[in-house]
Amino acid sequence: AQMQDALRARGVNAFLMDAGVSGYTTAAGRQRISFVLDSANGVPDLALVELGGNDLLRGLSPAETRANLAAILAELQRRRIPAVLMGMRAPPNMGPEFQAEFDAIYPALAEQYGAALVPFFMQPVYGQPGLMQEDRIHPTAEGIAAMVAANVDTVIAALPTGE
Repeated sequence: AQMQDALRARGVNAFLMDAGVSGYTTAAGRQRISFVLDSANGVPDLALVELGGNDLLRGLSPAETRANLAAILAELQRRRIPAVLMGMRAPPNMGPEFQAEFDAIYPALAEQYGAALVPFFMQPVYGQPGLMQEDRIHPTAEGIAAMVAANVDTVIAALPTGE
C-alpha cells in the first residue's frame, strides 16, 4: 500500500497487487507464480520479486534459492513481464562462503534476466533498531516507509515506457 501511494504521489497511476504470503520461501513463490499470474485481472506492467529472506532464516542453500528465483524470473520473462528483483544479503553469521554465494545471486540473476535490481531492499532499515519490530526481522510501518522512499525511483524507472 505504501509503494502504491508513493507511486501515485509521483504521478504514476499504479495499482499494486500483493501476492506475497508471510513466511514463504523462494520455493513457495516458484510454486505459485503461474497461478498468481493466471489469476490476475490482466497482465501486470511490472513484477516486484521480493523473496529470499525466509530462505536465509531456514538456512536453505544459496543454490536452491538461486534456482527458485531463476525459475520465477524465467516465467516472468516468458510472459514478457518486466521485473524488479529486490535483493537480500546474507548475514555474516552464515559464514563467509555462504554469504558470498548468497549475495551474488541477485546481481547475477538481474543481469541474466534483464531485471532491474535493488541490491538490498532492506538497506534503509539495516542497523536501525527504531525502524524494526521487536522480532528484529520485520520493519515497522516507519521502516517500510523508509524502504519505499529508497526504492520507489527504481520501481518507476523499471516501468515500461508509456505507463
